[in-house]
Amino acid sequence: MSWLEAVVLGLVQGLTEFLPISSSAHLRVVGEAFGWGDPGAAFTAITQIGTEAAVLLYFRRDIGRIISAWVRSLGDRAVRRDPDARMGWLIIVGTLPIGILGLLFQDRIETTFRDLRIVAIALVAFSLVLYWADRVGGKKRELDQLTVGHGIAFGFAQAMALVPGVSRSGGTITMGLFLGYSRAAAARYSFLLAVPAVLASGFFQVYEALTGGVAGESVAWGPTIVATVLAFGVGLVVIAWLLRYLDRGSFTPFVVYRVVLGLLILALVGAGVLAPQ
Repeated sequence: MSWLEAVVLGLVQGLTEFLPISSSAHLRVVGEAFGWGDPGAAFTAITQIGTEAAVLLYFRRDIGRIISAWVRSLGDRAVRRDPDARMGWLIIVGTLPIGILGLLFQDRIETTFRDLRIVAIALVAFSLVLYWADRVGGKKRELDQLTVGHGIAFGFAQAMALVPGVSRSGGTITMGLFLGYSRAAAARYSFLLAVPAVLASGFFQVYEALTGGVAGESVAWGPTIVATVLAFGVGLVVIAWLLRYLDRGSFTPFVVYRVVLGLLILALVGAGVLAPQ
C-alpha cells in the first residue's frame, strides 16, 4: 500500500464510518476505482480503530459514567437500576450478535461478502429500508427507555453490517427508528454499541497480522497507521456534525446517495470497468 493510498482511504474511512452510507463499501469501491484493488478486511478493521477512538473521545464523559456504574453494579444489585449501569449491560447484550456471527462467518466476510455486486445490492436495498423506517418511525423514545429486547434487536441490526454496503450506523439507526427512537437517540446508541465490537475486530486483526494467524493478511503498517490517524481526526468532526444535523434533518439525502452509488457500481461492474472481486 502506498502513502497516497493510505491518505485517501483514511479520509474515506473517517468521512463515511458514522454516516449511514457504509464505510466498508466505500473503502472497497474507492480502492477498486483507483486501481489499488480491495484494501482488505484487515485494513478496514484496523482503520476503524481510529474512528472508534474518535467515539471514545467525543463521548468520553458518557463512557466514563457508563463504565463506572457498570463496574459498581457487579457488586451491588441496586446500582443496576442506574441508567448508566443499564446502558453498560445493554451495550454488552447488543454486542453479542455481531460477535457470534462475526466468528461464524469470518471467512465469507473476508471474501464472498466483499463482492462489489453484493456491496451494491446491499447499498440500494438497505437504503430503501432506512427511508421506510425514517418515514414510519415514531421518533419519540429516548435512550432511557431502552430495553433488553430492543438492545438485542439493535445488536442483530449491527451484525448485518458484516456485509459491506449495509452500514453499521445505518443498520442500527434503521432498527432504532422502527422501534420508535428519535434519530439522535438511535445514532447515539449506534455509536456506543459499535465501540466494543469494532475495537475487538480491529485488535484481533492486528494480532492476526502480527502473529501470522489463519486470518492474518499482509499489512503495510506505516501507511495503515497513517490511515488510522486520519480516520480518527476526520471521524471526530463527522460525529459532531451528524448529531447536530439529526436534530432537524432527515436521512433522505443519505438514502438518495446510497441508491445512486449502488446503481453506479452495478453499471460499472456490468460494463467491465470495475472487477467484482
